[in-house]
Amino acid sequence: MSLYGALMSGVAGLDANSNALGIASANIANVNTIAYKAGQNEFSTLLASAAGSGDISSAGVIAHSVQNVTQQGLLNSTSSPTDLAISGNGFFVVSQNPGDAADQLYTRAGDFTPDASGNLRNGSGYYLLGWPLDANGNIPTDRNAMTSINVNNLSGKAEASTTLNLQANLQASTAADASYVPGDMTSGTVTPDFQRTISVYDSQGGSQPLQLSFVKTGANTWAYEVSYQGDSANLTSANPIATGTMQFNADGTLATADTSSVNPTGSISLTIPWNSATSGLAPQTLSIDMGTVGSSDGLTQYDSPSTLVSSSVDGALFGNLSGMKIDDQGYVTAQFSNGLSQKIFKLPVATFTNPDGLNAISGNAYSVSPDSGTAVLGEATTGGAGSIQANALEGSTVDLATEFTNLITTQRAYSASARIVTTASEMLDQLLQMSH
Repeated sequence: MSLYGALMSGVAGLDANSNALGIASANIANVNTIAYKAGQNEFSTLLASAAGSGDISSAGVIAHSVQNVTQQGLLNSTSSPTDLAISGNGFFVVSQNPGDAADQLYTRAGDFTPDASGNLRNGSGYYLLGWPLDANGNIPTDRNAMTSINVNNLSGKAEASTTLNLQANLQASTAADASYVPGDMTSGTVTPDFQRTISVYDSQGGSQPLQLSFVKTGANTWAYEVSYQGDSANLTSANPIATGTMQFNADGTLATADTSSVNPTGSISLTIPWNSATSGLAPQTLSIDMGTVGSSDGLTQYDSPSTLVSSSVDGALFGNLSGMKIDDQGYVTAQFSNGLSQKIFKLPVATFTNPDGLNAISGNAYSVSPDSGTAVLGEATTGGAGSIQANALEGSTVDLATEFTNLITTQRAYSASARIVTTASEMLDQLLQMSH
């Protein structure tokens, strides 16, 4: 190996250790960067002969950096429901502009917060993308049909009632009225033996009063009427909107809620004939559950005063958007002040054949490269994709103790390489002096 070769080896050592110093410095600088993946410097021998003669006296050194993208960082709990972390494989799909699903980037930095328009954006300015769900909660068949996650376009939600559950007792010793004809209680011809008004909810979030009236017409037999107690102009037909007859067993339990039914039943179904011209509502079907046939869990007939024990109705009044929740499956659920919730998006998790081959870009994000392979957009916890953790952020994988140790060894190696250069230079000076 010539003196010039030794000089070049020393220069190569300086260059390689400068690169190692840069990587260690970048790691230390990013010790608190969310989901940062620590880089490491890898040295390899560079021989003068491409064939490799086995003589390493002329060996130089080259260095290149490697970022271990697949290394899992520690998950740290936070108080924000839009802080997200992935436990396991995969990346969040993001874009540099809201709604631009064509220019996809990938990141594990999940410090998302709403911008002025309500789009979720992380601290580096990348917008979170997801699949919009249809009315049945299904994701699009085209997995690339993504959009920015935004719940601000939902002003609120109401839900029409579909089921009314009753628990009540009708006094067994009540005298029967054999003259009753359907509609008599509503018209006032017959005084009900028991009557209660219960409100249900329409499709626009309004409360609508329904009156349930009962009269005993025979042994273990009661007639009932359901009438609307609001503005009669809201209906296309006159009250009552439903009539029927129910029977009880000798032990006071329910025999059937509708004697006109072929089989014993514990519920009846009615349609509220809303007049769309005046109410703006479409006809609404409501099931009234009076209990289980042969059981005392609904309406009963015992010899104690008639009373309504309890009633419950589904649906809800109009409620404003109050927040959002993201579960481990990636479903983004809007929550409303009336207690209702609605799944509106699902977050994809992108996986790669070789995640370590991704191109790192500014903002702790990655783009596809020939080494990484194409992105596979899958659902969380399926196909090797990790789960999504809300109220959590992934920490940096930098180990400060390791990086400070690397600084020391790099400084020593750099000094030694510098010594090679100065020694080779002195020897060349002596050689040049001998030539004169």
